[in-house]
Amino acid sequence: MKKSVLLGALAVAGLAAGSAGAATLDDVKSNGVLKCGVTTGLVGFAAPNASGEWEGFDVAVCRAVAAAVLGDGNAVEFVPTTGKTRFTALSSGEIDLLARNTTWTFSRDVDLGFTFVGVNYYDGQGFMVRKDLGVASATELDGATVCIQTGTTTELNLADYFRSNNISYEPVPIETNAEAQQQYLAGACDVYTTDASGLAATRAAFEDADAHMLLPEIISKEPLGPLVRHGDDQWGDIVRWTLNALITAEELGVTSANIEQMAGGTDNPEINRLLGTEGELGAMLGLDAEWARRALAVSGNYGEIFAANIGEGTPIALARGLNAQWTQGGLIYSPPFR
Repeated sequence: MKKSVLLGALAVAGLAAGSAGAATLDDVKSNGVLKCGVTTGLVGFAAPNASGEWEGFDVAVCRAVAAAVLGDGNAVEFVPTTGKTRFTALSSGEIDLLARNTTWTFSRDVDLGFTFVGVNYYDGQGFMVRKDLGVASATELDGATVCIQTGTTTELNLADYFRSNNISYEPVPIETNAEAQQQYLAGACDVYTTDASGLAATRAAFEDADAHMLLPEIISKEPLGPLVRHGDDQWGDIVRWTLNALITAEELGVTSANIEQMAGGTDNPEINRLLGTEGELGAMLGLDAEWARRALAVSGNYGEIFAANIGEGTPIALARGLNAQWTQGGLIYSPPFR
């Protein structure tokens, strides 16, 4: 009797979990729009252009997911969030997905109850200073004033680094990158510290970028990626495999230029599965067969998105480095589509 009751309870729990897992997908389809949390503005990653349209490396992930689910990469409502507000926005349901240079950590994954679906940028915390400050290393920053965004991993990393090097600093708390830029340029702080990619993006926006430099030290691991709420497994799978589709497409040579041709069928079974001409991968996600093809058609594959928004041919001028494909010595890697 007790065993039957237990099994019945587990079955009910399983059904409830399955129902909860479909909630976000149902909401997105019902609303006809994906609510995507992004930064308040970081050029190259997520920022409005002169026409007020959001664009950038993280924005491209939002648009790819919207295309996969809704068939329209423009069916996105972008919700600007700060380091403090981003997690509340996600947990409360204000947004469906957070794609905002957010570091995957143990406590955020486990204690805050979020699911990181992958890494779209491998980063590390760095330091930016004016060249006329006359320092060449972060170890020379004893007594410096440091602009630092609150509610971020950079606060703890900064404290750990200065403590381990037996040097002191005076924090200047800020909430947004725009505020940090303003305070830093006004001389309210000697140093701005955040993810090195963010520093490169911020520096590129300065009128006199050559007057500023990034110090050589990288003091942390910052695996950045999109995240969703715990207990929403189907939605997590959709976002995870949309990101994986962008990564796999680059590895397999599927681009915005040849996707239509390849969608007609190729000799490579994995390309065929990716683009929906073979197998039932879309149905497993609760989507149609062309979900990944639509996601890729918006901005191209991972490499194309990187090059267009933050690559060496842009003002941000970031090299691929750790964010090269695994076949090129980097860490970007997707599980197989099979």
